[in-house]
Amino acid sequence: MANLITEKMFRVEVPEGQKKERIDVHLTHKLENATRNRIQKLLDSGLVLVNNKVVKQNYKVNPFDIIEVTIPISPRPEDNEPENIPLNIVFEDEYFIVVNKAAGMVAHPAYANYTGTLVNALLHHTSKLSETNELSRPGIVHRIDKDTSGLLVVAKDEVTHAFLAKQFAAHSIEREYWAIVWGLMKTSKGEINKNLIRSNTDRKKFTISEKDGKTALTYFEVIEEFDFASLLKLNLKTGRTHQIRVHLSSINHPIFGDPTYGGRGLVYGSQLPKMKNRFENLLQMMPRQALHAKTLGFVHPITKEFVRFDTELPQDIIALLSELRK
Repeated sequence: MANLITEKMFRVEVPEGQKKERIDVHLTHKLENATRNRIQKLLDSGLVLVNNKVVKQNYKVNPFDIIEVTIPISPRPEDNEPENIPLNIVFEDEYFIVVNKAAGMVAHPAYANYTGTLVNALLHHTSKLSETNELSRPGIVHRIDKDTSGLLVVAKDEVTHAFLAKQFAAHSIEREYWAIVWGLMKTSKGEINKNLIRSNTDRKKFTISEKDGKTALTYFEVIEEFDFASLLKLNLKTGRTHQIRVHLSSINHPIFGDPTYGGRGLVYGSQLPKMKNRFENLLQMMPRQALHAKTLGFVHPITKEFVRFDTELPQDIIALLSELRK
């Protein structure tokens, strides 16, 4: 019998120019599907080395640090386990559930994240979920990024799943996001129409393509402006992976706090010492991209009426807005 892999090693080199930030925050951005809580547990267990030395959670990374992370791997369970994880349910009937997903929660079990997901929480909440997908994704019709908060619809049966999936495929779903972005927009409203393709240099990222890739269309409208940032309302005509994040980054207005697409650097105002210090403090408040899936609308699979669901902004974005308004 082949030996079972019981741990996985990751090596992270802190880039030149990296500002000081806590190592748990830094690794949450660098390691796919990693949560801050899990990184903290690894640190407490002595499984994170910086330049061959064990460090604590409050260690702040420096340029050129070599970070080595050892992640114990538990065997993948044969079935997803129900877990008593609190859910913010906006609406539920016998056909579907609309959930307000918290930032940091992965939608469904995958490599190195077999527990603590939305699916694990849903299985504890109900025994009735669509089996259209493979076993790891019961009920999941669509996803939003781990560190994006907001609304998701989950199907309870196969008929509902198919009906909702067709609407997503036809781009007839109403999907409104709110985001805080760097800089002031040139116009109060507009559109970004650029093809998206997976990056050749980093398969976890997407980039703009002039000729290839999939069409992607995002509409934006300015809600509020600050010194060097704006609050935008965004509507998706298409629903590509990372669409909003890549589109906004491509026009030099990355989402505030976005570690993947340029939102954690000082994009505007870095030449002013007071503004630089202020934004560095604000970035510490927002360790994720300031993006929230606020509104979700679609045709009900049974009544055939259009239903719309809305949610308040999460507390971290509310706190960031409060500071920006000062």
